[in-house]
Amino acid sequence: MSGRTVTGATRPFAPARLEELADGVFAYIQPDGGWCVSNAGILLEPGRGGGPVLVDTAATQARASAMRAALGELTPESPRLIVNTHFHGDHTFGNAALAGPGTVVVAHEDTRTEMEAAGLGLTGLWPDVEWGGIQLRLPDLTYRQSLTLHQGERRIELIHPGPAHTTNDTLVWLPEERVLFAGDVVLPGCTPFVLMGSVAGSLATLELIRKLEPRTVVGGHGPVSGPESLTQTEEYFRWLTERAAEGRAAGLTPLQLARETGPGPFGDLRDPERLVANLHRAYAELAGEALGSALDVVSVFGEMVAYNGGVLPLSHA
Repeated sequence: MSGRTVTGATRPFAPARLEELADGVFAYIQPDGGWCVSNAGILLEPGRGGGPVLVDTAATQARASAMRAALGELTPESPRLIVNTHFHGDHTFGNAALAGPGTVVVAHEDTRTEMEAAGLGLTGLWPDVEWGGIQLRLPDLTYRQSLTLHQGERRIELIHPGPAHTTNDTLVWLPEERVLFAGDVVLPGCTPFVLMGSVAGSLATLELIRKLEPRTVVGGHGPVSGPESLTQTEEYFRWLTERAAEGRAAGLTPLQLARETGPGPFGDLRDPERLVANLHRAYAELAGEALGSALDVVSVFGEMVAYNGGVLPLSHA
């Protein structure tokens, strides 16, 4: 595995790094992996280094510019395809900045729907972030269950696992290289986040991923990992489910339970305030609501702020 450093543009931020995971397969890792500081992938056509495919983009104009510079170090060609793993802006706002004249953006059909509905609303949560001149670029090509892309001799399998991190996640699986770009379904070193997804669905998705037998897992945030990140994520959701059942039986609200229990054995994970949102999702599923059913995102985000001592969760975007 090789690594190189890529610096930012107009606003200083921790430099990103490229990690080569297989021939022409690069993870673009943005420290420190917190809110809106997401990872991406750059895939070059085997044997010729061109025809690039990107997996996700970035949150801000400056970070998209830094990623474009990193791509330029590898190939002079513009992306042939951009795959978005879900609709959240920290993975999609850089689409327009990174796309060339012939670039096709690919995603699950509900990703396009949710992207269009959300617009640039994420910017309102962190008004102090220098978002720059980002423009919404929706997917041009959508799929429903699965789609196989061909990049020369490489097969790139897009898999929709059902509700997990969101209702519209895409797993990007390279079967020959056994590399998985998991989007935010897996967040090594970070607290999982299923406010817009599902606890039970996440566990089912992790079981599906295990059957793929990945050697390398690139999560949507955090460092590159192996299958051990799947184990930690499963353990978190099982612990969460048990705590939610106990708290609901005791008549505690998700916020009350979060304050009472804290992060438990997962105190070393980033962004612990996500526990409140995850408990809301677990409570909804225990009440029999459909997996991925809509919750009051604004209200729950306010409770995360309350859990955080009235301080907005920090974004380094």
